[in-house]
Amino acid sequence: MLLRAGSATVIWALLLAPHGVRADSLLCQTGRRQSPIDIVAPAKKKLAPLEFQYRPSPLRIANDGHTARLRMAKGSRLLLGNEVYTLQQVHFHTPGGDRIEGEEFAMAAHLLHKSQSGQLLAMVVLFRRGAENAALAALWPRIPARADGDHTVAGAMVDPAALLPPEHTYYRYEGSLTSAPCTEGVTWLVMKQPLTLSADQLAYWRGRFADNIRLPQRLHGRTVKESW
Repeated sequence: MLLRAGSATVIWALLLAPHGVRADSLLCQTGRRQSPIDIVAPAKKKLAPLEFQYRPSPLRIANDGHTARLRMAKGSRLLLGNEVYTLQQVHFHTPGGDRIEGEEFAMAAHLLHKSQSGQLLAMVVLFRRGAENAALAALWPRIPARADGDHTVAGAMVDPAALLPPEHTYYRYEGSLTSAPCTEGVTWLVMKQPLTLSADQLAYWRGRFADNIRLPQRLHGRTVKESW
């Protein structure tokens, strides 16, 4: 379960972009390493395995008017080769943003990380319509009704590992923040194995939030790598 009872960044907000919003930064219009993308014909490479050292964290959740955002306590880390990234926050998008061979996914969770040197890494978990998702079922009722800042839910814990697919293969590309100023140089990891959410769970979300994703951007010659 994502939530467990009984235990007790401004920059990431820039990754939230309402669907179709006009960019207010020149880089958003002229940048050549923008996110999200449609992943087509990736190059299979022996990429570094993902080592997740995620820990449950006290549930701190906000409705910011665009999405539900989970702020994570220190301690959850992603090891990627020689780099160590700390999980900062998790939020959700509809539809999924990044596509695979043209497929648009119903939803995406963005797990946002930062290294000690300041490198930003966005990890994407995609969702198809299908069976109910237990992690989301536990989380959705906890979303605040209003956009009024963070809420700490007494006695509840959030386990980010519950949002990971069983298989940890992934696509990797160099991208950007998805709203102005659309800063480039962000590492994007898109998990290859999607999760599912039910039609009722998607309807529940869309009854509270409008679609909030940026359309796929051109590759401009970038290579997307696929782990194996």
